[in-house]
Amino acid sequence: MIRRCEDREFEMIWAIINDGAQAYKGVIPADRWTEPYMSREKLQREIDEDVVFWGYEDNGTLAGVMGIQQVENVTLIRHAYVRTSSQKRGVGAQLLSHLLKLASGPVLIGTWADAAWAIHFYQKHGFQIVGAEAKNVLLKKYWNIPERQVETSVVLADAAWRGTQS
Repeated sequence: MIRRCEDREFEMIWAIINDGAQAYKGVIPADRWTEPYMSREKLQREIDEDVVFWGYEDNGTLAGVMGIQQVENVTLIRHAYVRTSSQKRGVGAQLLSHLLKLASGPVLIGTWADAAWAIHFYQKHGFQIVGAEAKNVLLKKYWNIPERQVETSVVLADAAWRGTQS
């Protein structure tokens, strides 16, 4: 079942993000990795900035989470993580499909440039990597991330965004 996460599930969301993010360890640039990957304070800031988390519940337990955030004229998919024990079971695909139905306007997704599996996942669902120049503009306009993260990330866009660029 896919449902909106509740405020009382903050610790569970935080745990899922940090468990799922273990896939990045040793893959993303070492200066971008932290333990935990996302602090509680950072997660709270994201929620305070209107990232709304949705979860995939399996037998009464959250197996994955994914955030959605409306920023100006685009919808961002943020912080998509699945518990290590629940990966490769379609949880992320179901969450993404659900959030895309909620999207208002073009959809953009940012991820690490070295996370080939994440990029492939989004490409499999119709997203395409934007060029380097557009990536830099988009990350600075719609995300609040450090310059080093801009340098080491990619942005993927849906067909609606691509249609606005012609």
